[in-house]
Amino acid sequence: MEKEMSETLVRTGPGTKMGALMRRYWVPILSSSEIAEPDGPQVRVQIMGEKLIAFRDTEGRPGLVGEFCSHRGVSLFFARNEENGLRCSYHGLKFDRNGKCVDVPSAPQVCDRMSITGYPCVERAGLVWAYMGPPDKMPAPPELEWATLPESHVYISKRLQECNYLQAMEGGIDTAHVSYVHKYEVDNDPMHRGTRALEYIKADGNVIFTIEKQPFGLSMFGRRNGDEDTFYWRVTQWLFPWFTLIPPFGEHVLGGHAWVPIDDHSCWAWSINFHTDKPLSEQERSDLQQGRGIHCEYEPGSFRPKANKDNDYLIDRVAQREKRAYSGIFGFSVQDASLQESMGPIQNHEAERLLPTDKAIVMARRMLYEAANGLEQGIEPPALNATMQHVRAAGVLLDRNADPLAWAREHLADATNQPVYSI
Repeated sequence: MEKEMSETLVRTGPGTKMGALMRRYWVPILSSSEIAEPDGPQVRVQIMGEKLIAFRDTEGRPGLVGEFCSHRGVSLFFARNEENGLRCSYHGLKFDRNGKCVDVPSAPQVCDRMSITGYPCVERAGLVWAYMGPPDKMPAPPELEWATLPESHVYISKRLQECNYLQAMEGGIDTAHVSYVHKYEVDNDPMHRGTRALEYIKADGNVIFTIEKQPFGLSMFGRRNGDEDTFYWRVTQWLFPWFTLIPPFGEHVLGGHAWVPIDDHSCWAWSINFHTDKPLSEQERSDLQQGRGIHCEYEPGSFRPKANKDNDYLIDRVAQREKRAYSGIFGFSVQDASLQESMGPIQNHEAERLLPTDKAIVMARRMLYEAANGLEQGIEPPALNATMQHVRAAGVLLDRNADPLAWAREHLADATNQPVYSI
C-alpha cells in the first residue's frame, strides 16, 4: 500500500480525513456499567485522539464532554458530579452533559462563552454510544442486531489492543487465519467445540474467497470443501466503519467485533456474543466472563489483557510443540492481538506483500480511503442509514453448483426475518 493511502487510513485524530469519516457514525464509547450510578464517579475516555470525560448525571443520562475546563484547563476528572453536571473543583465552573456551561460563580454573565465540547449519547446493549460529528449530520442510532437485543441475550467485553485500529480490524476481516493460529484451541473452546464447521475448517485450510461489495461494507464468502456434493461457505460481514460479524458455529452464540481507535497507536477491541432469540445460559455467560471464546482475562483493575507484549503473551513453546496452541499462545483474542501488535504500533504497509486471500482487506482499505476522500469533497459517507446494519454472518453448506452470493442476498440481508444459518 502506498504511503499516502496508508497515512490517510491510519490517522484518525481531529482534522484528519479518516477521523472526519469515522465521526459521522455512532461510536461505542464505554460500557454503561463503567458509569453505573447517577452522580457517580466520572471516567476518563480517549477516542480518536480526543481526551474526554464520561459521566452519568443526576437524572441517569449519560454524558460525554471534553476533559478540560474552559477556564484554566483543569481536568474535569477531578470535578464534582452533582445536580446534573460536572462542577470544576478549581473555580466552580459547571458543565452539563452536553458541555454547556451553566454556571460561572465569579462571572455569571460569561456562561455562554465558556462551554466545552459535548457529544450526544445513547445507550444500546449495555453500551454508551456517542455521535462525534457535525450536529446537523447526526444519523439514527445504531441498529446492529446485537445492539437491539435485550441485555440478557448479549455479552460484551472490551480490551486494550496496543496497535492501530486498521491492522486489528483487518484480522476480523481475514477469515483465512482461522485454519492456522486458532487451529488447535477451537476443539476445546466452549463457543466452538462439537460442530461440523470445525471438521470442514480443519480439513481444508486452502480457503477460496469471493468478495461482494455491499451498501453497508463487504460480504466475504470463504469456500472450503464440505461433503461430496457441497461446499462449506463461511460468510463474514464487515460494516462501515469498524464492525465485523463472525460466522457462527453450530448452536453456539453468534459473535462480532468493533475496532475503535483510541489514538493512532492503540484501539479498543470490543467483542460481542449473542443469541438472537433467547438469553445466554448461565454456563455460557460464565464461560465468557472467564475470558473464553473471543474474550480474555485482564490485568487486575484494567482492560489490558493479562497476556500482553510485556510478557510475550505468556507464550508456551511446549504447548506449541505439542500442538495444543498453534502459536504457543492461548486465547483467540490474544492469539490475534499478539500477531497484530507484533507488526508495530502502525504496520509498515509499504513493505507488505499481499496474497490472494487478502482480497477483502484490499477492498476494505480502498472503500475506507475513497469514503474519506469523498467526504472531504462533500460526498456523503456510505452506510449512514442504520437499517443497512440488519445483516448477519452465516455458515452454510450449499450445493457445489449453487451461487452463494444469490443465497446471501435472500437469506442474510434482513437478519431479523431469518433463522440463524450455522453448521
